Amino acid sequence: MFLEVDDTSIYYEISGTGQPIVFIHAGVADSRQWNNEFEYFALDNHVIRYDLRGFGKSKPTDSNYNDLHDLTMLLDHLNLDQPMIMIGCSMGGGLALDYAIENPNRVAALILVCSAPSDLRLDIPAPEKFKLVAAAEKAGDLDLVAELETQIWFDGGRDTNTVDQDMRRLAYDMNRLALSLDETSSGERLPNREGGSVGRLKELTIPIMAIIGAYDIPYMHAAFDFMVKAQPDLQAVTIGDAAHLPNMDQPLEFRRVVSEFIQDIRVG
Repeated sequence: MFLEVDDTSIYYEISGTGQPIVFIHAGVADSRQWNNEFEYFALDNHVIRYDLRGFGKSKPTDSNYNDLHDLTMLLDHLNLDQPMIMIGCSMGGGLALDYAIENPNRVAALILVCSAPSDLRLDIPAPEKFKLVAAAEKAGDLDLVAELETQIWFDGGRDTNTVDQDMRRLAYDMNRLALSLDETSSGERLPNREGGSVGRLKELTIPIMAIIGAYDIPYMHAAFDFMVKAQPDLQAVTIGDAAHLPNMDQPLEFRRVVSEFIQDIRVG
């Protein structure tokens, strides 16, 4: 389904009934990132996933935009009948956190996957491979950019042949599409919130779980540690043999830890 938001169309899917769960994908993916979770959690919940503007089936635009505005418009349109659980990965987790701070009464819990609060600035050196990405971007070789970024974000330094090849191919395809769509747009993504959410984690009293893949990049591990210290009640989980998209790397383990977290919320 599509929702017209300003000058674009936002693609979204819904399934199931019960507790609303909103999935928000990473900046190197689209809503297909949640293929392993969407049908599974729809068995007992009302699940929603969507493509952010300029990703997947959601059209890019030439006007400046704000992801929080787009998300708010979508959730207002869906008119959910109870507070939702928000599950966001990377950029999607930062967006979910921004939304929760702006709308605390509409969010029941947060699951932040390989994420960081918006405007978190840490002096952490980037992996050397980012220089190769920059060179490939300058040369206009989007196939190489997508491959290098798949090595960074999906492989996480592991031997490419040891990871799930179907999931790796999907990760590459999602990112390659996003790179192509970005080439057709001159619109700029604007910050979701003035000053970000970095200093406001303690304001949230809802249950929060942060998940990190053991092979994610150093900055994401530092951001994970920052959130653990900033929010003492946060539940912290590391998924082994996974990088920046742990739900794709280790879907069974990811579903297990998320299911247990959701069950604890309901029991509590």
